[in-house]
Amino acid sequence: MTTVIAVAHNKGGVAKTTTCLSLGGCLAEQGLFVLLMDFDPQAHLTLSLGMRPETIRRTTADVLLGQNTPVSISRETRVPGLDLAPASQELVIVDKVLYKRPGYEYRLRESLAQMPPDLYDVVLIDCPPALGTMTLNGLTAADLLIVPISCEYYAVRSLRQMLDLVTLVRRKTNPALSYRLLITMLDMRNKVHRLLLHHLQTRFSSALFQTVIQVDTRLRESPAFGLPVNRYAPRTRATRQYRALAQEVMALLTPKEREWIEARAPEPSLSSQRGGT
Repeated sequence: MTTVIAVAHNKGGVAKTTTCLSLGGCLAEQGLFVLLMDFDPQAHLTLSLGMRPETIRRTTADVLLGQNTPVSISRETRVPGLDLAPASQELVIVDKVLYKRPGYEYRLRESLAQMPPDLYDVVLIDCPPALGTMTLNGLTAADLLIVPISCEYYAVRSLRQMLDLVTLVRRKTNPALSYRLLITMLDMRNKVHRLLLHHLQTRFSSALFQTVIQVDTRLRESPAFGLPVNRYAPRTRATRQYRALAQEVMALLTPKEREWIEARAPEPSLSSQRGGT
Protein backbone atom coordinates (compact mmCIF):
# COMPACT_ATOMS: atom_id res chain seq x y z
CA MET A 1 0.00 0.00 0.00
CA THR A 2 1.49 3.31 -1.11
CA THR A 3 0.96 6.71 0.49
CA VAL A 4 1.30 9.60 -1.96
CA ILE A 5 2.53 12.94 -0.61
CA ALA A 6 2.79 16.12 -2.68
CA VAL A 7 5.10 18.93 -1.61
CA ALA A 8 3.91 22.18 -3.15
CA HIS A 9 3.75 25.95 -2.84
CA ASN A 10 3.09 28.45 -5.58
CA LYS A 11 6.01 30.59 -4.38
CA GLY A 12 9.59 29.53 -5.00
CA GLY A 13 12.38 29.61 -2.44
CA VAL A 14 10.40 28.13 0.46
CA ALA A 15 12.49 24.93 0.82
CA LYS A 16 10.08 22.79 -1.18
CA THR A 17 12.74 20.70 -2.92
CA THR A 18 14.88 20.63 0.23
CA THR A 19 11.91 19.25 2.15
CA CYS A 20 11.18 16.61 -0.46
CA LEU A 21 14.82 15.48 -0.48
CA SER A 22 15.38 15.60 3.29
CA LEU A 23 12.04 14.04 4.25
CA GLY A 24 12.52 11.30 1.69
CA GLY A 25 15.96 10.53 3.07
CA CYS A 26 14.67 10.38 6.65
CA LEU A 27 11.74 8.13 5.72
CA ALA A 28 14.11 5.77 3.91
CA GLU A 29 16.29 5.81 7.02
CA GLN A 30 13.27 4.46 8.94
CA GLY A 31 13.13 1.44 6.64
CA LEU A 32 10.50 2.67 4.19
CA PHE A 33 10.87 2.33 0.44
CA VAL A 34 10.46 5.82 -1.01
CA LEU A 35 10.07 7.11 -4.56
CA LEU A 36 10.82 10.78 -5.14
CA MET A 37 9.12 12.22 -8.23
CA ASP A 38 10.51 15.44 -9.68
CA PHE A 39 7.84 17.47 -11.50
CA ASP A 40 9.70 20.78 -11.56
CA PRO A 41 11.12 21.69 -15.01
CA GLN A 42 14.13 23.19 -13.21
CA ALA A 43 14.90 19.61 -12.07
CA HIS A 44 16.49 20.76 -8.82
CA LEU A 45 15.52 17.54 -7.02
CA THR A 46 17.16 15.53 -9.79
CA LEU A 47 20.30 17.65 -9.53
CA SER A 48 20.24 17.35 -5.73
CA LEU A 49 20.70 13.60 -6.04
CA GLY A 50 23.71 13.91 -8.32
CA MET A 51 21.99 13.30 -11.65
CA ARG A 52 22.28 15.45 -14.78
CA PRO A 53 18.83 16.11 -16.29
CA GLU A 54 20.21 16.72 -19.79
CA THR A 55 21.62 13.17 -19.94
CA ILE A 56 18.45 11.38 -18.79
CA ARG A 57 16.36 9.79 -21.53
CA ARG A 58 13.17 8.91 -19.61
CA THR A 59 11.64 11.37 -17.16
CA THR A 60 8.39 12.27 -15.41
CA ALA A 61 7.36 14.02 -18.63
CA ASP A 62 6.99 10.55 -20.18
CA VAL A 63 4.77 9.49 -17.27
CA LEU A 64 2.36 12.39 -17.81
CA LEU A 65 2.28 11.70 -21.55
CA GLY A 66 1.45 8.05 -20.89
CA GLN A 67 4.62 6.77 -22.57
CA ASN A 68 6.21 5.24 -19.46
CA THR A 69 5.32 4.27 -15.91
CA PRO A 70 6.91 5.72 -12.75
CA VAL A 71 8.63 2.38 -12.16
CA SER A 72 10.14 2.21 -15.64
CA ILE A 73 11.75 5.65 -15.36
CA SER A 74 12.84 5.36 -11.72
CA ARG A 75 16.52 5.23 -10.81
CA GLU A 76 18.27 4.08 -7.70
CA THR A 77 20.11 6.74 -5.72
CA ARG A 78 23.11 6.43 -3.41
CA VAL A 79 20.67 6.18 -0.50
CA PRO A 80 19.31 2.67 0.21
CA GLY A 81 15.54 2.57 -0.12
CA LEU A 82 15.36 5.92 -1.95
CA ASP A 83 14.62 5.99 -5.69
CA LEU A 84 14.10 8.93 -8.02
CA ALA A 85 11.82 9.55 -10.98
CA PRO A 86 13.84 12.38 -12.58
CA ALA A 87 12.78 15.55 -14.39
CA SER A 88 14.06 17.63 -17.27
CA GLN A 89 13.14 20.84 -19.09
CA GLU A 90 10.77 18.79 -21.27
CA LEU A 91 8.17 19.38 -18.55
CA VAL A 92 7.76 22.95 -19.83
CA ILE A 93 6.44 21.57 -23.13
CA VAL A 94 4.33 18.93 -21.40
CA ASP A 95 2.67 21.63 -19.31
CA LYS A 96 1.36 23.26 -22.48
CA VAL A 97 0.42 20.00 -24.21
CA LEU A 98 -1.58 18.58 -21.31
CA TYR A 99 -4.00 21.51 -21.15
CA LYS A 100 -5.39 20.37 -24.49
CA ARG A 101 -6.13 16.85 -23.28
CA PRO A 102 -9.31 15.96 -21.38
CA GLY A 103 -8.84 14.62 -17.87
CA TYR A 104 -5.18 15.67 -17.75
CA GLU A 105 -5.43 16.19 -13.96
CA TYR A 106 -5.72 12.41 -13.45
CA ARG A 107 -2.68 11.32 -15.48
CA LEU A 108 -0.38 10.84 -12.49
CA ARG A 109 -3.02 9.24 -10.27
CA GLU A 110 -3.86 6.68 -12.94
CA SER A 111 -0.19 5.89 -13.51
CA LEU A 112 0.53 5.44 -9.79
CA ALA A 113 -2.53 3.23 -9.40
CA GLN A 114 -0.96 0.73 -11.80
CA MET A 115 2.14 0.25 -9.61
CA PRO A 116 2.40 -2.91 -7.50
CA PRO A 117 1.10 -1.93 -4.03
CA ASP A 118 4.11 -3.38 -2.23
CA LEU A 119 6.78 -1.66 -4.32
CA TYR A 120 6.96 1.69 -2.50
CA ASP A 121 5.66 2.71 0.89
CA VAL A 122 5.72 6.43 0.10
CA VAL A 123 5.78 8.47 -3.10
CA LEU A 124 6.94 12.07 -2.58
CA ILE A 125 6.11 14.51 -5.38
CA ASP A 126 8.14 17.70 -5.79
CA CYS A 127 5.74 20.09 -7.53
CA PRO A 128 6.87 23.23 -9.39
CA PRO A 129 6.30 26.72 -7.90
CA ALA A 130 3.29 27.35 -10.12
CA LEU A 131 -0.39 26.44 -10.21
CA GLY A 132 -0.19 24.56 -13.52
CA THR A 133 -0.81 21.06 -14.83
CA MET A 134 2.04 19.44 -12.89
CA THR A 135 0.84 20.79 -9.55
CA LEU A 136 -2.76 19.81 -10.33
CA ASN A 137 -1.61 16.29 -11.18
CA GLY A 138 0.35 16.10 -7.93
CA LEU A 139 -2.54 17.26 -5.77
CA THR A 140 -5.06 15.04 -7.56
CA ALA A 141 -2.86 12.00 -6.94
CA ALA A 142 -1.92 12.85 -3.34
CA ASP A 143 -3.27 11.57 -0.06
CA LEU A 144 -1.45 14.38 1.76
CA LEU A 145 -0.21 17.80 0.68
CA ILE A 146 2.71 19.36 2.54
CA VAL A 147 2.93 23.13 2.06
CA PRO A 148 6.34 24.51 3.11
CA ILE A 149 6.15 28.13 4.26
CA SER A 150 9.27 30.16 4.89
CA CYS A 151 8.86 32.88 7.48
CA GLU A 152 8.87 35.62 4.86
CA TYR A 153 6.09 38.09 4.16
CA TYR A 154 5.41 37.07 0.54
CA ALA A 155 5.43 33.34 1.30
CA VAL A 156 2.81 33.82 4.02
CA ARG A 157 0.75 36.12 1.79
CA SER A 158 0.71 33.59 -1.06
CA LEU A 159 -0.53 30.82 1.26
CA ARG A 160 -4.12 31.87 0.58
CA GLN A 161 -3.74 30.91 -3.10
CA MET A 162 -2.54 27.45 -2.11
CA LEU A 163 -5.45 26.94 0.27
CA ASP A 164 -7.86 28.09 -2.45
CA LEU A 165 -6.30 25.49 -4.75
CA VAL A 166 -6.80 22.80 -2.09
CA THR A 167 -10.48 23.74 -1.92
CA LEU A 168 -10.76 23.55 -5.71
CA VAL A 169 -9.01 20.18 -5.94
CA ARG A 170 -11.20 18.75 -3.18
CA ARG A 171 -14.29 19.87 -5.07
CA LYS A 172 -13.19 18.80 -8.55
CA THR A 173 -10.69 15.93 -8.53
CA ASN A 174 -9.63 14.69 -5.08
CA PRO A 175 -12.17 15.08 -2.24
CA ALA A 176 -9.96 13.08 0.16
CA LEU A 177 -6.94 15.42 -0.08
CA SER A 178 -5.61 16.51 3.32
CA TYR A 179 -2.90 19.07 3.96
CA ARG A 180 -0.38 20.18 6.56
CA LEU A 181 1.70 23.34 6.72
CA LEU A 182 5.43 23.15 7.42
CA ILE A 183 7.33 26.20 8.65
CA THR A 184 10.78 26.33 7.07
CA MET A 185 13.91 28.50 7.02
CA LEU A 186 13.10 29.95 10.44
CA ASP A 187 15.69 32.26 12.01
CA MET A 188 14.72 33.01 15.60
CA ARG A 189 17.16 35.94 15.64
CA ASN A 190 14.97 37.70 13.09
CA LYS A 191 12.11 39.72 14.59
CA VAL A 192 9.94 39.41 11.48
CA HIS A 193 10.40 35.63 11.52
CA ARG A 194 9.27 35.47 15.13
CA LEU A 195 6.21 37.58 14.38
CA LEU A 196 5.23 35.49 11.36
CA LEU A 197 5.81 32.29 13.31
CA HIS A 198 3.41 33.50 16.00
CA HIS A 199 0.86 34.50 13.34
CA LEU A 200 0.98 31.07 11.66
CA GLN A 201 0.79 29.21 14.97
CA THR A 202 -2.22 31.28 15.99
CA ARG A 203 -4.03 31.26 12.66
CA PHE A 204 -3.32 27.68 11.52
CA SER A 205 -2.60 25.77 14.72
CA SER A 206 -4.56 22.66 13.73
CA ALA A 207 -2.95 22.44 10.29
CA LEU A 208 0.67 22.98 11.29
CA PHE A 209 3.26 20.30 11.80
CA GLN A 210 4.74 20.51 15.27
CA THR A 211 8.19 20.32 13.72
CA VAL A 212 9.72 23.61 12.56
CA ILE A 213 12.69 23.63 10.18
CA GLN A 214 15.24 26.26 11.12
CA VAL A 215 17.96 27.81 9.00
CA ASP A 216 20.94 25.48 8.65
CA THR A 217 23.79 25.89 6.17
CA ARG A 218 24.09 22.10 5.86
CA LEU A 219 20.71 22.06 4.11
CA ARG A 220 22.18 24.25 1.38
CA GLU A 221 25.34 22.18 1.18
CA SER A 222 23.88 18.67 0.97
CA PRO A 223 22.56 18.91 -2.65
CA ALA A 224 26.05 19.75 -3.87
CA PHE A 225 27.12 16.34 -2.55
CA GLY A 226 24.09 14.55 -4.02
CA LEU A 227 22.72 13.48 -0.63
CA PRO A 228 19.83 14.22 1.74
CA VAL A 229 20.94 16.11 4.83
CA ASN A 230 20.59 13.07 7.11
CA ARG A 231 23.23 11.28 5.03
CA TYR A 232 25.45 14.30 4.47
CA ALA A 233 25.38 15.71 8.01
CA PRO A 234 23.62 13.20 10.30
CA ARG A 235 24.35 15.00 13.60
CA THR A 236 23.09 18.47 12.66
CA ARG A 237 20.02 20.34 13.83
CA ALA A 238 18.50 20.12 10.33
CA THR A 239 18.75 16.33 10.41
CA ARG A 240 17.14 16.15 13.83
CA GLN A 241 14.27 18.33 12.63
CA TYR A 242 13.64 16.41 9.41
CA ARG A 243 13.77 13.15 11.34
CA ALA A 244 11.12 14.57 13.65
CA LEU A 245 9.06 15.57 10.61
CA ALA A 246 9.37 12.03 9.24
CA GLN A 247 7.95 10.71 12.52
CA GLU A 248 5.02 13.12 12.28
CA VAL A 249 4.33 12.08 8.70
CA MET A 250 4.41 8.39 9.65
CA ALA A 251 1.95 9.11 12.47
CA LEU A 252 -0.47 10.55 9.89
CA LEU A 253 -0.65 7.26 8.00
CA THR A 254 -3.85 5.32 8.49
CA PRO A 255 -3.68 2.30 10.86
CA LYS A 256 -3.93 -0.02 7.87
CA GLU A 257 -1.02 1.70 6.14
CA ARG A 258 1.07 1.59 9.34
CA GLU A 259 0.36 -2.14 9.73
CA TRP A 260 1.41 -2.71 6.12
CA ILE A 261 4.71 -0.90 6.60
CA GLU A 262 5.49 -2.46 9.99
CA ALA A 263 4.74 -5.97 8.69
CA ARG A 264 7.36 -5.63 5.96
CA ALA A 265 10.94 -6.58 6.66
CA PRO A 266 13.01 -4.57 4.15
CA GLU A 267 16.29 -6.15 3.15
CA PRO A 268 19.09 -4.25 1.40
CA SER A 269 19.19 -6.78 -1.41
CA LEU A 270 15.69 -5.75 -2.50
CA SER A 271 16.84 -2.31 -3.60
CA SER A 272 18.69 -3.82 -6.55
CA GLN A 273 15.33 -4.99 -7.91
CA ARG A 274 13.81 -1.52 -7.90
CA GLY A 275 13.85 1.06 -10.60
CA GLY A 276 15.24 1.29 -14.10
CA THR A 277 18.28 2.84 -15.76
